[in-house]
Amino acid sequence: MPQRRSHVAPSAAQTELATALAALRESTEAPVDFPEDVIAEAEASTATVPELDLRHIPFATLDPEGSRDLDQAFHLERDGSGYTVRYAIADVPGFVVPGGAVDAEARRRGQTLYAADGSIPLHPRVLSEDRASLLADVDRPALVWTFTLDSAGVVSTFRLERASIRSRAQLDYATTQMSLDRGEDGPAALLPEIGALRMEQERLRGGASLNLPAEEVVRAHDGTYAIERRSPLPVEEWNAQLSLMTGMAAATLMLDAGVGILRTMPEPDDAAFETFRHQTEALGRAWTTGTYGEYLRNLDRADPMTLPVLEAASSLFRGAGYLVFDGETPKDAVQAAIAAPYAHATAPLRRLVDRWALAICLAASNGTPAPEWARASLAELPALMQESGQRASRLNAATINSVEAALLTPLVGSTMEATVIELRGERAAIQLADPAVTATAPLPVGAKPGDVVRLRVARADIAKGEVEFAI
Repeated sequence: MPQRRSHVAPSAAQTELATALAALRESTEAPVDFPEDVIAEAEASTATVPELDLRHIPFATLDPEGSRDLDQAFHLERDGSGYTVRYAIADVPGFVVPGGAVDAEARRRGQTLYAADGSIPLHPRVLSEDRASLLADVDRPALVWTFTLDSAGVVSTFRLERASIRSRAQLDYATTQMSLDRGEDGPAALLPEIGALRMEQERLRGGASLNLPAEEVVRAHDGTYAIERRSPLPVEEWNAQLSLMTGMAAATLMLDAGVGILRTMPEPDDAAFETFRHQTEALGRAWTTGTYGEYLRNLDRADPMTLPVLEAASSLFRGAGYLVFDGETPKDAVQAAIAAPYAHATAPLRRLVDRWALAICLAASNGTPAPEWARASLAELPALMQESGQRASRLNAATINSVEAALLTPLVGSTMEATVIELRGERAAIQLADPAVTATAPLPVGAKPGDVVRLRVARADIAKGEVEFAI
């Protein structure tokens, strides 16, 4: 699906939207400002300089344009017929004192929240966007994973070490994709090759990826807001494979050590698969052969029926959670969509649980016991992450709803064409092309997913984030 962006023009609606978004930040039940003792501790914190010096390795980061909270940096090189992949992660465990003020505040927040008018960070910005962030051209302590891959992209060995690094380039997705498309050399030159091999390994494992088009509210330089809806660029998918590989390695280390926290998701049951099969048949894109992962991978992203199919497939990707273990290896350790045990261990600046996973993995890689502070507080993490995840979902949904209402405010009374995505009783999920709005609406008799229907915009309430359509 190509990128689509719909703007809220400067107007009374824009002013009302800004007020609504500010109110949303206050209503998230998330702390926005940091207490003075947390700021003071963060400003005074320093990480011990690691003994291992890898500053000669030309690492690079790859993130959305303008990012400052840089969790990961990579270095890719050929190694005979295979590859060496180094993946450096911000050393947040080295900066945050267990039981200290920053630690306590981070547990209260759970994760960084992203609002249209700015983020609400997990850690004070002096850490998340400065001292602990893997910014270019500055020395940073990091937790560095080193992977040896064979010619098929299979991991033969890996290790985790604390080291000093120095990133040489801060890359963004769009520019890097264009550079790769032109065949230019650079830090990411091997990423398509390695990423494709890892995607093939995912296929062989039986893994599946949903890759629904992302919906995001963005703020333009002139202060206006827009909704951007697009499918991930290939470079984003290749880059994600490095994170997945690292998460699987982290899970392996913790399982071998007998202590840790995994990210899990159950395999869909037979009833869910059968329902999805019937849905694909009704949409005219029947799933008849191969695994559901292969079926989803082979969908034509330019096909207008692909979005309804992906929306139907989302029912197969439910039930994700965190599994804590200490002393006894868990029986249900697999993340079904990845088709392997997996852990969150690559975003410690933005997600609380990763700090625990990294600390335990570093100890396991060094052959030492897991830190007592991590072991003692493991059981608290699932509830903290669930609460913060729900908070993030509510904020994201409410933000998008308000911006969509603002987009439609000037169009109240107009008739528009919409594509039916999914039936929901007597109503349906619909997708407008311009402006790029997803909503629910009543349907004409006989309408089905994939059909284009004509609807009238009956009402739009920016403050409440509500829109209403009529046949």
